[in-house]
Amino acid sequence: MDRHDPVEPDTIRKDGVFDVSAAQDVAQRLAATPAGAEVRVDLTHVREFHDFGVAVLARALAGCPGRVSVRGLRQHHRRLLRYLGVAAAPDDGAGAPA
Repeated sequence: MDRHDPVEPDTIRKDGVFDVSAAQDVAQRLAATPAGAEVRVDLTHVREFHDFGVAVLARALAGCPGRVSVRGLRQHHRRLLRYLGVAAAPDDGAGAPA
């Protein structure tokens, strides 16, 4: 499920299951981000992460023209992003232990 906060249009929120479909939605929105713009991906309300969804997210983060921060990844998923080439997993401190 997608949650959108009209007060923060630069925030992409997801909850529920973060699977390939959810990750593709985030990827499309990140690809449409203007160069240099700041955007936050808030995954703090995701209850289940699929590793392949995180792989799709990694590719989207690497190709995003804006500056992205990701909130709510667990330690395992931050590590997975590093393995997939996202140098510094862009999490601003809301991650839970794996």
